Amino acid sequence: MADSAQTIADTYPIPVYRFIVDFGEESIPFTEVSGLDVGVETITYKDGKGKKHMPGQPTDVNITMKRGLVRKGSQFYDWIASISLNMVDKRDLSVSLTDETGDTLLVTWNIINAFPKKLTAPSINGGSNEASVESLELMADDVKVVFH
Repeated sequence: MADSAQTIADTYPIPVYRFIVDFGEESIPFTEVSGLDVGVETITYKDGKGKKHMPGQPTDVNITMKRGLVRKGSQFYDWIASISLNMVDKRDLSVSLTDETGDTLLVTWNIINAFPKKLTAPSINGGSNEASVESLELMADDVKVVFH
């Protein structure tokens, strides 16, 4: 017996190519987002009987976002250029996988207190016809996952 459409929708993996990125009030298109990792460091405790492993503090959250460079400029350059000693505009943002219409959120990663740590210009090659893509690396305090 074949699975129903609802069973397929509920149990099959969600495609990763339909997603939106929200920077507060603004949605910005990206071609790729990586580093939405949640983890903890491990602590090794050694005593006379052997070793024991325990969870420690949360690991660092390093996120990389890639998008096409456009003629009007880069708000990410403005953001990273605004950083001065101990002064940075930290932002909360979210990355959400959506259904095929793009209207219904399925899974959202809420990124808390993110700030830019590196902006990489596109690789420039006179023999290529690829689109120019800039890469933004962010450091954040935490990532929370919400299933809708």
